[in-house]
Amino acid sequence: MINNLIKHTSLVLRHKWYVFCYCTKLGMPIRGLKHDMSKFSPTEFVESVKYYDGKISPITKCKRANGYSKAWLHHKGRNKHHYEYWFDFSNVEKKYVPIKIPIQYVKEMICDRIAASKVYLKDQYTKSSALEYFNRTYDRHEMHPETSALLKSWLELVSEKGENEAIKIIKKVKNY
Repeated sequence: MINNLIKHTSLVLRHKWYVFCYCTKLGMPIRGLKHDMSKFSPTEFVESVKYYDGKISPITKCKRANGYSKAWLHHKGRNKHHYEYWFDFSNVEKKYVPIKIPIQYVKEMICDRIAASKVYLKDQYTKSSALEYFNRTYDRHEMHPETSALLKSWLELVSEKGENEAIKIIKKVKNY
């Protein structure tokens, strides 16, 4: 268990470091500092350490074991850079619908996705990794169409120009 605690903490801190660096380049250092702080809450941290194995996400492993993950439910409900946060009940459609995500959280989302790809893929990471993941999981996305299109265009930019050039371009975007 101590081994899991050390390895999981190290993984989270590496991820947070990359996000902080990218957010800082985008002119949002405070967003980078605050990124994923909920991962250190008891609800997320204890479950993540328990299910950590270094191969698959502890959330995925917990979902396989229990059918759901308290850590994920907690995380997505507190972190606005996750599209799952942005759902609300529509009185018009009479169902929960995705909401267009404010630009600063889409910017944090791109930082999060690049960082996650780097941390999880390690030496197999390429500038196309985050886009490939997006495309592989696209059929499961239920994000607002404009948000999805913007995120995909930014991931394509990273894939074509590399993260540093893409970040320079993304930084200039003020709104959709």
